Amino acid sequence: MKSAPLVLEIKGNSLDDGPGIRSVVFFKGCPLTCLWCHNPEGKKAAPEISFDPDVCVGCDTCMGICPEKALNRATPGFIDRSRCTLCFACVDDCPSGALDRVGRSMAVDEILAQLIRDKPFFKTSGGGVTLSGGEPMLFMDFVSHVLRALKSSGVHTLVETCGHFDFDRFESVILPFVDTVYIDIKLIDPDAHRLFCGISNHTILDNVARLADAAGKGNVDFLVRTPLVPGITATEDNLSGIVKFLVENRISRIQLMAYNPLWLGKNAKLGESHSLSGTDSLATWMPDQEINRCHAIFQNAGIEVVP
Repeated sequence: MKSAPLVLEIKGNSLDDGPGIRSVVFFKGCPLTCLWCHNPEGKKAAPEISFDPDVCVGCDTCMGICPEKALNRATPGFIDRSRCTLCFACVDDCPSGALDRVGRSMAVDEILAQLIRDKPFFKTSGGGVTLSGGEPMLFMDFVSHVLRALKSSGVHTLVETCGHFDFDRFESVILPFVDTVYIDIKLIDPDAHRLFCGISNHTILDNVARLADAAGKGNVDFLVRTPLVPGITATEDNLSGIVKFLVENRISRIQLMAYNPLWLGKNAKLGESHSLSGTDSLATWMPDQEINRCHAIFQNAGIEVVP
């Protein structure tokens, strides 16, 4: 097994990542570079440092500690990332937690020990464990060990994936140990997908079709999901194209994830900018009327939109 991937967070008591009460493991690293990514801290597989100015108490302890003199109030975002070597000395001594390490190494046994503590909540609520990211399928061998142990403990397992992975490998080391797969179709047009997500969607669409076939044989439960991004994924052309693909592959349900703008603040903490300028709608929550319009495109085609 390759070295352990970085873990962003293990979040307990989640009600948004599958049925029942769940614990969610967020892995760091993703093959896609979606410009609107709601978890931008999960894009890079390497560790990062974040700075939250709203939490900072202005004590300047970190500035005196940094060996590279990379911290300065006059620097946009506070951190000169061209100088920062990620020694994390500033993080270790920050009294308020404004500076934080993004991504930590955890062994399989360490992850499992934290997850199994929540097993009583899984049992009473019909919940379980969800592996998310980033993209957990970047680390199939590691994830397979986690899933095997959870299944042997009687825990319901769910994987959230962007869909870009080697299906033959997935079928061998992941599918036998996972109960449910949530897989995304963001954009149906390959050129648009390449523009906004960094790569073509050919592998993703092929994997969705193969997953639908596996589900038809009773091997797994799965759900297609589409994030609704104003002017990008939530267009009539894109959603109608996804409808056509679902119908062709006999997929009868989908989950539409309403857009929220929280990623903008997360980007700022990481010192990242974005190239979606001139789109005021991306700075606000998606109105109910717009969400209902998107739902109707699928419902009118006989496709169930699940909560």
